[in-house]
Amino acid sequence: MAGADADDALLVLTAMLLTPARFPSVLGDDYVAACAALALEPYEEGYGLVLGQDGEGARWTVVVDDVSLVAVAIAAWDCGMAHDLSPDERSVVCALPGWPLALTVAAPGVPAPHDPETDGLGPAPLAPPDPGSWGPAQRRLGADEIAERWALWREQIDDAAFVRPDGERREEAAEGTGSDGAGSENSGEPGVGSGDEPGSGSTVGGGGAESGAPAAGHHPGVRRALSEAVAYTRTPPPPGRIRSVFASADTRTLRVDGPGWSMVARTDDIALILLDEEPGAVLPVGRGPALPGLLEALDALAPHPV
Repeated sequence: MAGADADDALLVLTAMLLTPARFPSVLGDDYVAACAALALEPYEEGYGLVLGQDGEGARWTVVVDDVSLVAVAIAAWDCGMAHDLSPDERSVVCALPGWPLALTVAAPGVPAPHDPETDGLGPAPLAPPDPGSWGPAQRRLGADEIAERWALWREQIDDAAFVRPDGERREEAAEGTGSDGAGSENSGEPGVGSGDEPGSGSTVGGGGAESGAPAAGHHPGVRRALSEAVAYTRTPPPPGRIRSVFASADTRTLRVDGPGWSMVARTDDIALILLDEEPGAVLPVGRGPALPGLLEALDALAPHPV
């Protein structure tokens, strides 16, 4: 840490990447916003964030420019392997008090985690968002949870409950016309699952998941999110607004964010949307005729790190 004694080394607890392809969503809707939250320049190469405690137990987030070093450590930890992460002092960009996310672990042999005493100098300590409230940070964290546990969330969505814009249920339409979409064939927009009550889908947050009927097909927030996602394919958004990660041999998981909304989708399946104005609600978007093309176009815009 800046100004710390040489023997007051950081006891590393975890680390994260801060790059256009991968960054803590809690910090912002895109890579540029995430960097701005930490007063960092949005360099294309990105940064590594190392979270730990000093010898007095104080929380610190150390920013390093050796992204590869941090990436190797994360990969090893993800595989259950022990790996010592000890950034060289020359790679340290800055040390910020606090942690941007809550950790359930603590360093042994030192006092419990607490914010360092800064005497009012420098930036205010980083702190995780309040889990008891709902806002942009909680919305993005909720979308991250869905992306990480897609199968669990997907099984709560009953495809047969999707309703076409004319009110005809999907199974009824299939019997009459052979259509399997949930969207309007003439609108060119992805279809949206419908029950007439906004926010009637599942919920995410401190209360956990609750299955329910799909969300309103004409919810203005969902329509706005889809419209803005389509606009991204015409005018690429800031780096990090669209992220894509491996899901299976032929499938990617997409995370797309915009002002007031977040989308999680599988390129071979439906999409789920979270909105600032619908606390905890998970609103499903039916596959329909337009969604596959939109997801394919968004995936093409996302960085695919090796």
